[in-house]
Amino acid sequence: MRPVRLMKVFITRRIPPEGIAALTRAADCEVEQWDSDEPIPDKELERGLAGAHGLLCLLSDRVDKRLLDAAGANLKVISTLSVGVDHLALDEIKKRGIRVGYTPDVLTDTTAELAMSLLLTTCRGGWTTWKPLWMCGYGLTQSTVGIIGLGRIGQAIARRLKPFGVQRYLYTGRQPRPEEAAEFQAEFVSVPQLAAQSDFIVVACSLTPATRGLCNKDFFQKMKKTAVFVNISRGDVVNQDDLYQALASGQIAAAGLDVTTPEPLPTNHPLLTLKNCVILPHIGSATYRTRNTMSLLAANNLLAGLRGEPMPSELKL
Repeated sequence: MRPVRLMKVFITRRIPPEGIAALTRAADCEVEQWDSDEPIPDKELERGLAGAHGLLCLLSDRVDKRLLDAAGANLKVISTLSVGVDHLALDEIKKRGIRVGYTPDVLTDTTAELAMSLLLTTCRGGWTTWKPLWMCGYGLTQSTVGIIGLGRIGQAIARRLKPFGVQRYLYTGRQPRPEEAAEFQAEFVSVPQLAAQSDFIVVACSLTPATRGLCNKDFFQKMKKTAVFVNISRGDVVNQDDLYQALASGQIAAAGLDVTTPEPLPTNHPLLTLKNCVILPHIGSATYRTRNTMSLLAANNLLAGLRGEPMPSELKL
């Protein structure tokens, strides 16, 4: 009887227990893992991936042509423990016939909850001695909220905003989404209109060539001086230098960021000096249940791809 040929799998970081358990149980896989919570050095990643059939990576792992060349011809599947795929050189991956798995849907509610907490935190004022307007900010009741990207997460945020008495919803994106917008009676508008008319703006879009740097000096100049800006999508959607100037000059009231470029921000970054800017360390999906679910989905995507089966969540290239 011929021995079963094991498929080599490389994991770039420690991952939650449900995912690693699924992979180590797989009798047809030989699993190697970078056993650390810290990012894997480039040279170690190239060494570990050499000859591998499958890669399970994180959002912080850049998979480019150089790394794919180092991997070699065996690589058939890349499974990323993320919804975003802007760290993957998709054109190069497609050219090589490599399948890609990702983890949509499972973090929608968790990220929407985080967006709400960031929005509510950011819209209040600073701490000084008591006075009639002490710590006053801007409320959601009877406000206009603009959402950039009315996808799964954008809709989940809008749904959670309903009990706060928001008067009007605006949204923008690649195209109108009338069926999804009907639930909130949301109006499809241009990016400049959304910037000018919104009291609160939440960025929930994917990072694409079209959205990279979308929120820039021109965008912030169109916003109301009392407006609050929140980004839970990707740091590169925002020009951070322009955001700093808008906040420091009082062009806009406040900002809340769960994502930045880079992550984490250097401790001497100008945004960290501002009292009207709340910054979180990209924790939109950070609950035990969500991260474990993501981990298991990423593992199952990888195993299905290696076995030539349909993935639970495959990115169609």
